[in-house]
Amino acid sequence: MENDAKNQVLFAFGKTVKDRRIELGLSQEAFADKAQLHRTYVGSLERGKRNVALINLIQIAQALELTPQQFLARVAKNMPEGFPQI
Repeated sequence: MENDAKNQVLFAFGKTVKDRRIELGLSQEAFADKAQLHRTYVGSLERGKRNVALINLIQIAQALELTPQQFLARVAKNMPEGFPQI
């Protein structure tokens, strides 16, 4: 996967986290606590600057009150049009 495509995936992931966090009325700090992650890590995820590990993805989905499948479906909806679905 080329760097531009990777960046698009990371951006879609981060947008999904941020949108759902805001939907739940959580600050970054409250969400980070709920997900058992550091606030700066959450911030870098939301900005599309960090790739996430599998265990963290599960913790993020749970903290967002979604199953991993529901969460990844939302990420897919945030991918640019015409981007291969993951």
